[in-house]
Amino acid sequence: MCSEAQDKVAKQANCCERAFISREKIKWYWAPGFILFWLLIYCAISIPAANHLPRPLSIKDEAKNPERFIAERAELNLQRLVALGPRVVGSRENEMGSVQVITSTMQKVRAELGSVHDIEVDVQVASGSYIHWEAVNMYQSIQNFVVKISPKGSNSTTYVLINSHYDSVPAGPGAGDDGSMVAVMLETLRVLAKSKYALKHPAVFLFNGAEENPLQASHAFITQHKWAKNCKALINLDSAGNGGREILFQSGPNHPWLMKSYRRAIKHPYASTMAEEMFQHNFIPSDTDFRVFRDHGAVPGLDMAYQHNGYVYHTRFDRAEIFPRGSFQNTGDNLLALIREISSAPELEDTSKHAEGHTVYYDVMGWFLVFYTETEGIILNVVVAIGAIVACVVAIMLMAKNSGLKLGQVLKRTLHTFGMLILGVIAGLALPIIIAVFMDLVHLPLSWFTQNWLILGLYFCPFFFGLAIVPALYFHYTSTDRLPIGQRVQLLLHCHCLFLALLTLVLTICSIRSAFVFMLTCLFYTVGVVFNLSTSLHSRNVAWIIPHIVCYVPPFVFFAYFSHGFLATFIPMLGRFGDSANPDLIIAVFSAAVGLLVAGFIVPMLHMFRKSKTIICALLGITLVCIIIAVTPLGFPYRPETSVQRFAVLHAQRTFHDANNNVRRSESGYFIMPQDRRTYSVKNKVINMTLARSVKDECKKETLCGFPLYNMRWHKTRERGLWIPASAPVLSQLPVVKVVSKKQLTANKMRFEMELSGPDHMGIVIQPLNGARVVGWSIHQAPLRLNYKPPYYIYFSYGVNGDALKFWLELEKPNGNWTTSTFELGLHGHWIHHKELHTADFKKFLDSFPSYVDATPWPASYETWLY
Repeated sequence: MCSEAQDKVAKQANCCERAFISREKIKWYWAPGFILFWLLIYCAISIPAANHLPRPLSIKDEAKNPERFIAERAELNLQRLVALGPRVVGSRENEMGSVQVITSTMQKVRAELGSVHDIEVDVQVASGSYIHWEAVNMYQSIQNFVVKISPKGSNSTTYVLINSHYDSVPAGPGAGDDGSMVAVMLETLRVLAKSKYALKHPAVFLFNGAEENPLQASHAFITQHKWAKNCKALINLDSAGNGGREILFQSGPNHPWLMKSYRRAIKHPYASTMAEEMFQHNFIPSDTDFRVFRDHGAVPGLDMAYQHNGYVYHTRFDRAEIFPRGSFQNTGDNLLALIREISSAPELEDTSKHAEGHTVYYDVMGWFLVFYTETEGIILNVVVAIGAIVACVVAIMLMAKNSGLKLGQVLKRTLHTFGMLILGVIAGLALPIIIAVFMDLVHLPLSWFTQNWLILGLYFCPFFFGLAIVPALYFHYTSTDRLPIGQRVQLLLHCHCLFLALLTLVLTICSIRSAFVFMLTCLFYTVGVVFNLSTSLHSRNVAWIIPHIVCYVPPFVFFAYFSHGFLATFIPMLGRFGDSANPDLIIAVFSAAVGLLVAGFIVPMLHMFRKSKTIICALLGITLVCIIIAVTPLGFPYRPETSVQRFAVLHAQRTFHDANNNVRRSESGYFIMPQDRRTYSVKNKVINMTLARSVKDECKKETLCGFPLYNMRWHKTRERGLWIPASAPVLSQLPVVKVVSKKQLTANKMRFEMELSGPDHMGIVIQPLNGARVVGWSIHQAPLRLNYKPPYYIYFSYGVNGDALKFWLELEKPNGNWTTSTFELGLHGHWIHHKELHTADFKKFLDSFPSYVDATPWPASYETWLY
């Protein structure tokens, strides 16, 4: 009976084997199912986890949840703020309207104040300056609305600082950036104010009124406000999108206790060391107040921001009605818990004692946070990498023993296979790059901008093809090898693990904390290898695949989740990288890196199928189909409102004076700063766009090209600007410098005392001439102390008070010849919130832009004088 049962089991096993396997390989028609299996996991688990938001609480839920954050109230806060329209520094909407909205909300909060807290409110008006991107950033009378909530009767001098900004860019209402975070802070204040549970230490809520200028109000607070010196930890809240989950992308620096507090408190974790390293290495074209608090106040903290739907970031479509209510709940739950946790942290009382180095952190599917110190990360990386190397070496040695080949012969095959792997990686990287260059040459970049799935065919598939075809050809031309194909594929996987282990060690040596991603890949692969070795499945031609797949599912789910979030963040950003960079090239390299991480242990499995080369070549077929789609209207990058093309359009007047103060040149027109690669998409649609000329020649003739460059980001890309001659703009009070006095201090030194008046956004350009140099001024001293190369650029804006800016310059001429010009002074003015100044011609020009374009327009001027 036992023998019959065994025979029956054997027959069933053989039947099952015949259904899947033919001549030591899996039958080819199972390959689509194999690929779909991984796609299904990605779509069913990774994407939902990346987009998950908690159920938002409404006002009717408040009675049952008196200590909970109420998303509906935050939504109402946002609607009141956004109803003001764009809130630009210096505008009535920002300097009066926003302050009134926050004031009225705080009056309601005070009315609900419980018995355990006190509230103090202060409106700060400040002036100052600092260095930002090698320019002087000056501000005058900008505002901060500051609220301190303290335990009743507390005399604590240790505060937690929470910051967001209520000002916006000129383009739109700023619902996501950063009205949403202001709304969250106001609701969090309300919950804390009426709570029965007192904070241990006070919390300062800074509603700053000048972040977009950039970062002026945070500098004003941390360097001048009476409560600033007591702020020992920071929670910074910003946005590069409209909703989603707020990601923690900067921490510390050098304060691991903050991450411990985050891990203990957070309800919905979303954090990434890799995001931190990418942000700090300028891969992301943004900056936040976090840098100012860190650099000018030495305040450690946590920097969190929305990044979902970055398509509408800094556009007129950043509206309140598209902001998900669940995002309010997500951030509100987290912020409320985090304030309570950090406020009670013992480390807060003397943070300097707990500056212990960097950290490695990442969330797992939004379920929990993994966090450890950089030192622990180095140890973990090294141990796992060495363990992976040892496991692969043992597996290779056992392969030699089981195959009857000498160890030297197997090691020679290992060396050859490793070489083929490296060639495959190189081929996989080269193919997407070639396609990216091709797409740019045929004027089809950004075809995936709206239809993101095209990236899979255009760039992931070529990478997978290159990674797979080189080993496939090697296996084909060495098909007489005594090692069975199952063993040879295992050898290829071992080589891939060795490659990643070595990469982990190299990145760890270079102090790149993001090496953890490769460490995790090696860890799970090693678990599968150890299981196969311990069960002797490694010696079977096909059976070893099952443990390998099972062990790789967890890292695949995590890395797919991880990568999806990064792609969702970076794809919209590439619509504002400027026209000098090929966005397809960036996506090609990114796709190769993600493909290596996510599918590096999956692609080699294709060699286990019959007709493997046909299956691999089918990947190129998918690429070809996607290239064809890119040519069709489906591949056009932009859509009205949801994924727009961006332009900054200035109706500008340029005037240049000679040494006798006579106008040597004057012209007017439209100065256009493209934000992406496809400027030509509007060439035949916009009025007179065919007349647009590059400003490169102007940059050779005039200081800083002689155009009204709004900020330092524009300065860096100034040669990419376009100029279209047009009728003169209507301008209000032009920027004017009055020379109050001119005094010769010594034979070769002259002092100029001046006053600047004009609109609330201006710029000063100082270019010494004829051997002169600036040796002193009343402006920020860093450019002179650090020997910045002229011309010097000073960005200046004011808020509630437009009094003239008084300053002085001291210049030195070694030859003492003051009969020639000493310096050129350039002034540019920007009327960025004065739509009433838009002329009929300018409006007509703007209306000619296609519906898929978001143009940010304002009148501007640039004028120079010689002194």
